[in-house]
Amino acid sequence: MERTRFVLKGDIAYSLDPTTIRTVSDGYLVCLDGKSAGVFEALPEQYAALPLLDYTGRLILPGLLDLHVHAPQYTYRALGMDLELLEWLETNTFPEERRFADLDYAARSYGKFVDDLVHSPNTRACIFATCHTDATLLLMDLLDQSGLVTMVGRVNMDRNCSDIIREESADFSLSETRRWVENAHFAHSTPIFTPRFVPTCSDEVLAGLGRLQRETGLPVQSHLSENFGEIAWVKELCPWSAFYGDVYDRFGLFGGEGCPTIMAHCVHSTPEETARMAQKGVFIAHCPQSNTNIASGIAPVRRYLDLGIPMGLGSDVAGGAILSIFRAMADAVQVSKLRWRLVDQGLKPLSAAEAFWLGTAGGGAFFGQVGSFAPGYELDAIVVDDSRLATVRPFTVEERLERCIYLSEDRDITAKFCQGRQLF
Repeated sequence: MERTRFVLKGDIAYSLDPTTIRTVSDGYLVCLDGKSAGVFEALPEQYAALPLLDYTGRLILPGLLDLHVHAPQYTYRALGMDLELLEWLETNTFPEERRFADLDYAARSYGKFVDDLVHSPNTRACIFATCHTDATLLLMDLLDQSGLVTMVGRVNMDRNCSDIIREESADFSLSETRRWVENAHFAHSTPIFTPRFVPTCSDEVLAGLGRLQRETGLPVQSHLSENFGEIAWVKELCPWSAFYGDVYDRFGLFGGEGCPTIMAHCVHSTPEETARMAQKGVFIAHCPQSNTNIASGIAPVRRYLDLGIPMGLGSDVAGGAILSIFRAMADAVQVSKLRWRLVDQGLKPLSAAEAFWLGTAGGGAFFGQVGSFAPGYELDAIVVDDSRLATVRPFTVEERLERCIYLSEDRDITAKFCQGRQLF
């Protein structure tokens, strides 16, 4: 349904900054041409003639942002959670991603992923596909039709992985990447360069992607400092590097002017790497469930927040098992408490307000003015019917939001808007 000028009525909550949530009970959210005109306690007269969508008694929240998810891995989520990263990739990931050379299989698998993503609380996502160009374009087409706003990457991987999935050469990897970019003409789904991670990308591929990035200005996503074994492997492969992220930076794939970049995990980033990310404005996708499931560790999120490094949350399916970024918010709070209690008492735990900010305005900044209802922001919104969570005591709007972070399910999402377009 195309409707970009309207008013939403309900109990509204959104972040003003990382620690402050604004709530308006029985308030009005005005959408003009796909953007927020503001939230009001009483509807201003100049908006009185706009169509009113009345969700009285329900929560109206910004759509959630997933900065890191692997679409082809959705088929086997919740399997292999007793393995660590590198073994998990060889055992589960690479054999499954091989199947996406078959477009029929890709269509069925990606169709399920897209349908479930539409009915989740997430309105935007940065997505890894596979190294198969045509299957990646198919995924982008399905996402485009869904109305969600996404960035999707054809994965580059030409070394140090199973023969069943490794690209035949650096030249092949780069030529297919160019073919993919040249054919990715969609309204709501756009390309993002996606070297899987340093161990599976030759210097030739990384250098070629750097040239393509400078030519096109497209963003970049990859993995960084997730696992001790991975970090040691990068140092062995690139002994000249000062740290893991220095490899990406050498090839022009690590933020800075004209190169928007997301690095997932950053569980074990050194002070030098952290300083480089802050300098270059590299976004961190914090993936707490995945880091727990495959025993990578607990990222020092408080340190990154204090340094002003841009950051959001990722589901990292299938390292994580749940698409909903509400789950990532809850996990982020919980693991930050464990790090504070067991590792570093100088890093205080996250609050629910901070986790909500990470999953909305924090991650939304990678897409521009997204993730808030402040005037001028693109209007992404979800309507949550939390009535099944009601008890005999009343709750404030902020308390209801906090309970949704821990207790909500996809079935509670009763309406969803992206750029002012109603998806359901």
